[in-house]
Amino acid sequence: MWLVPFYGLIGAILSLPWATGVIRRTGPRPAAYLNILMTLFACIHGLVIFQSAVNQPMVNEFVFDWLQVGSVNFSFALEVSPVSTGAAEVVTSLCLLAQLYALGYMEKDWALARFFALMGFFEGAMSGIALSNSLLLSYALLEMLTLSTYLLVGFWYAQPLVVTAARDAFLTKRVGDMLLLMGVVTLGSLAGSLNFNNLYDWAGTANLPPILATLLGLALIAGPLGKCAQFPLHLWLDEAMEGPNPASVLRNSLVVCCGAYVLIKLLPILALSPVTLSVLVVIGTITAIGASLVAIAQIDIKRSLSHTTSAYLGLVFIAVGTGRADIAAALLLAHAFAKALLFMSTGSIILTTSNQNLTEMGGLWSRMPATTSAFVVGTAGMIGLLPLGGYWALSKGINSLWADSPGLVATFIVVNGITALGLTRVFRLAFLGNPQPKTRRTPEVLWTMALPMVGLTLMTLGMPLLLQWLNLLPVAKYEYLIEVPQLLLFGSSVVGCGIGGLMDLHRTGLRSILLPVRFLQDLLAYDFYVDRFYNLTVVFAVDLFSKLTDWIDRNIVDGAVNLIGLVTVVGGQSLKYSVSGKSQFYLFTILIGVSLLALLMSWPLSQWDWERWLFLIGQ
Repeated sequence: MWLVPFYGLIGAILSLPWATGVIRRTGPRPAAYLNILMTLFACIHGLVIFQSAVNQPMVNEFVFDWLQVGSVNFSFALEVSPVSTGAAEVVTSLCLLAQLYALGYMEKDWALARFFALMGFFEGAMSGIALSNSLLLSYALLEMLTLSTYLLVGFWYAQPLVVTAARDAFLTKRVGDMLLLMGVVTLGSLAGSLNFNNLYDWAGTANLPPILATLLGLALIAGPLGKCAQFPLHLWLDEAMEGPNPASVLRNSLVVCCGAYVLIKLLPILALSPVTLSVLVVIGTITAIGASLVAIAQIDIKRSLSHTTSAYLGLVFIAVGTGRADIAAALLLAHAFAKALLFMSTGSIILTTSNQNLTEMGGLWSRMPATTSAFVVGTAGMIGLLPLGGYWALSKGINSLWADSPGLVATFIVVNGITALGLTRVFRLAFLGNPQPKTRRTPEVLWTMALPMVGLTLMTLGMPLLLQWLNLLPVAKYEYLIEVPQLLLFGSSVVGCGIGGLMDLHRTGLRSILLPVRFLQDLLAYDFYVDRFYNLTVVFAVDLFSKLTDWIDRNIVDGAVNLIGLVTVVGGQSLKYSVSGKSQFYLFTILIGVSLLALLMSWPLSQWDWERWLFLIGQ
């Protein structure tokens, strides 16, 4: 079982001769084939383990001791259960499809070997998180994901905008990771272990002060907050769309889910602080509603989809904040396949049109039927439309919140409706209407890209069966068909698609001449001006503090050191003129110094009348 994460890492290592240019005669494609082969091995191996775990009701844990420091034991624990092995199989399956897709998408890229090496590194970290049963190991693997994100977003490093996006993604995640590290260290010192099973036992008997429990919970949710692109650490995912699209497929479907997966495993510890759970609900609500609204105002097709990722993960945060880990798992699984399919379809459009601007697209449905079908199925799989996975996952969430939290039910319904509207708008602009100059000659993509899309389309259509197999749906699914919550959910999907299909869309002159409408458009298009607010507050404060510390360092610290050096130089230059070369002068100097030293040593300090001397000095 522990070999599954190493397949991707082995593929990445085997790709290094091609990635570094040691092997050039064969071209970079052998490195791609090696990574795909290793991912296939991981997928087959994980499937065998998953089938064995499903047949065994017991949850097995394997602990590898690493370091013992006092009463704290650092060890790596792996869990073999239907949930963990199923999550690992989802990771390896989507990585296999994404790598096949990348073989066609990145066919002519000169750094193909480097890209596949990074994808293998990506895969190893994500499958390791799925199997990890240790917070220490999960944190280390989350750091690997942060590094992988930085390298993949900045893959085309010759472009200035790409470099800026990679930097912002890395630094934004580092904020959450540093706070998470503080929480990990604190939790390790309090519980004496960082294995999840031991942490659960400790949480059952822990009696922490409310302030400590709240601070610990807020630190632990900071890491998933950054990984899942939730407010206020949500801006990086939008900029990360500058990277290659196959990496965006995994980033929007799996990477964000890894952060939420760790958050789900931390739920028993987070439950020690009701404030932390409330913060999760508030953050999830703000992100879900805000990001879904921002998505409908974007004209970049990838950025529009990336904001829907943040919005959907906001619903996952609400589920975790209300203590429903099963709902969060169902939402993550339904979202992963549907969003990966949407980004594959989007990548096919970008490759054939060399364009990401929705206002310059149109009429693609008759020219790219496989891509069109993939987008339609992915859209239906994300929103509350029967009979796909998104409907069942959202229905389960609404059912559990219907009696106690009608406000959160309204959030689910509103976000679902806005998401349906936004995806329908993208479909109309990209696939319907008259062909535009950049979409007149757009053939369907090659089989290396079409085959993964077809396979993922079938998986998305079969998502309800997978959810039922994993016991994430009730046995009597018909209770999710005729009740009021489900009717509202289905109605919001129909209304959202209807408004998106009927609203007037202008491909030119999108900004209205009416000031209120223009203000609203700009407010949503620029993400509520959050980045400008950060520039005027946080960035300005950090910049001012940096300038202040730089001035202190240059003028006070360096000034004091330079003063000492200057005094030494001047003193040395002055003393050299007193060197006469006569030995009796040197002896006289030594005698005076020794006499003064003896006088000071023989005169006790108690005989010094300090008050009298201070009084005389003051006079």
